[in-house]
Amino acid sequence: MDALQNTLDLLADLVAFPTVSSESNLAIIHLLADRLESAGARVEVMVDDSGKKANLYATLGPDEPGGVLLSGHSDVVPVAGQDWSSDPFRMEAREGRLYGRGTCDMKGFIAAAVTMAPRLAPHCTARPLHFAFTHDEEVGCLGAKALAEILATKQTLPTIAVIGEPTGMQLVEGHKGCCEYTTRFEGRAGHGSDPAAGVNAVEYAVRYVARLMEIKEALKGRAPPESRFDPPWTTVNTGGLQGGSVHNVIPSQAEVLWEMRPVIEADAQFVRGEMRRYAEEVLLPLMREVAPEAAITTEVVGEVGGLEPMDDGAAAALVRALTGANGGGLVPFNTEAGIFQNLGMDVVICGPGHIEQAHKPDEYLEISQLSQCLAMLDRLAPRLTS
Repeated sequence: MDALQNTLDLLADLVAFPTVSSESNLAIIHLLADRLESAGARVEVMVDDSGKKANLYATLGPDEPGGVLLSGHSDVVPVAGQDWSSDPFRMEAREGRLYGRGTCDMKGFIAAAVTMAPRLAPHCTARPLHFAFTHDEEVGCLGAKALAEILATKQTLPTIAVIGEPTGMQLVEGHKGCCEYTTRFEGRAGHGSDPAAGVNAVEYAVRYVARLMEIKEALKGRAPPESRFDPPWTTVNTGGLQGGSVHNVIPSQAEVLWEMRPVIEADAQFVRGEMRRYAEEVLLPLMREVAPEAAITTEVVGEVGGLEPMDDGAAAALVRALTGANGGGLVPFNTEAGIFQNLGMDVVICGPGHIEQAHKPDEYLEISQLSQCLAMLDRLAPRLTS
């Protein structure tokens, strides 16, 4: 069998694992570990404290610093409530497309990388080739953060990392960060006819959102002059405001779901600082004049840094050489790339499929995209010998 057929077979096996973030990914990680061990890799399976999730880190070639890392996440988003025309966890090929949850995001890249491992292994004489497959990327990059803590203690970190998120096999050099929060308000219930006797949590949540909207506008003036993002400034979005249940009761509880996409870390610190100050110095004193037990708490759902574009980066140069690309772009979606960049690696994103097909019913990956990915990885071989 050729590399493409082997990859198709492996991808079908990977899709059959329903690795939504609420479920265990151990079975898929152990399958990938077996395949990489058979190719001669040194494999580490790192199980989390729950015993239900794991990261995989594997290396072909010399046990020394440097080399190239191929990375992807093993989890997928849920299919509940989506109208699929076929079983989402049974890959189906139709008209040059591979349908199934995760084919595009991003089991296609994982299948290609693992299939090519035996072909690349004999070439890893001068530079190591590493593989990192993580859990829970879709819910805050939890696996990559845990992996980064372990990798930071190693003396053999890769120099270059390629994150195989779906980019249509185009080189991507940067993206914004993604920080998600839930802010909860605890007031005091009461009868709607006597507003002064209670603390209306919904009203204070509305004030909080109003301040977010003011900051949202202020961030436009903080855009770095050299920013290549669209839009070039840090954005803020209010994703939900929930609280109360009936017309004539003062609601004692409310919550605001919000996020920001920072261009630079200084903006993230600015937003967090301003919202903390507003809650603690403005809203809470007013709430506690009536209800000393009132509280405002913010839960960090996820904070993932962006990928900062590097001038003349080694990773970008490598991927340009492997794919024939002339330039590199930016994307609006967030990935694990910034986590690896913070470890000191030179990182880019390049993988098969298009983000427009991800997370949707009838998610698919074009077979031609998978073939391009295999060709890119095949061209990596001679670069591991010197």
